[in-house]
Amino acid sequence: MANILSIVSSKGGAGKTTVALNLAVALAEGGDNTLLIDVDPLGAIGFSLGQSDTEWRGLAECMMDKLPIDEVVMPTKLPTLSLLPRGRLDPLDVGIYEDLLHSSSTLSEVIASVEKKFRYIIIDTPSGLGLITRAALSVSNFVLLPLQAESLALRSISQTLRVLMHVKANENPNLELLGILATMVQLNKDVSFNIMNTVWGSLRGVLETYIPRADVFGVASEKGLPVAFLPGKYPPEAVRFELLVTEIKDIIQGLGGVTGETDERPQRELI
Repeated sequence: MANILSIVSSKGGAGKTTVALNLAVALAEGGDNTLLIDVDPLGAIGFSLGQSDTEWRGLAECMMDKLPIDEVVMPTKLPTLSLLPRGRLDPLDVGIYEDLLHSSSTLSEVIASVEKKFRYIIIDTPSGLGLITRAALSVSNFVLLPLQAESLALRSISQTLRVLMHVKANENPNLELLGILATMVQLNKDVSFNIMNTVWGSLRGVLETYIPRADVFGVASEKGLPVAFLPGKYPPEAVRFELLVTEIKDIIQGLGGVTGETDERPQRELI
């Protein structure tokens, strides 16, 4: 069974889509069959990969045109990574899309039809705690919260945590918080450093891994690539996502989930 992980942020600018894309790539490059689903009405994953707004069919066609899921899940040049884009959605139809995604069983049916094929399913949600985010949380096992290292994000994190508690208590008892992931961190700047001291000292569940603010993310976005796919020297920011994968897998195992890793190893001889 797949580990279904929603990436959720109550405010924009936290790097949510960047985290979703690069985490999915890091999981896939580690050998885990991974599906990245874009439920954001803006189609942020497609834009991050340099595609136009009408390039790919996807979830919108599943809901509105009743296309089979197999016709819209896209393989990538990374054999262990597949994409389910948002689809071709007229901005005037966003309200209909939101209502359908929240009120219908489409998302749960999509998950049920593909989860045996993947070890991880990553869901990139829109910013905020609205209907689509709630729909994603209702079908997820785990949730990861990117937290921008700035004061407003820190003040608003309690809203997100309250929604998660409500969903777990009333809608999805299987939902677990994997952790809070600090993003856009600049420890050489006093403001960011002070925010991180507060985050580490006052919030539970903050991950050891954090994502720094770095120009390489802008370069990757401009080229329409994950950071690990940029030419030249392998960027340390890509290594951050490999560390994030290791930390997330440890947490999932601690919560009783299955990551594909084995705790039992045979005896080996060195000489």
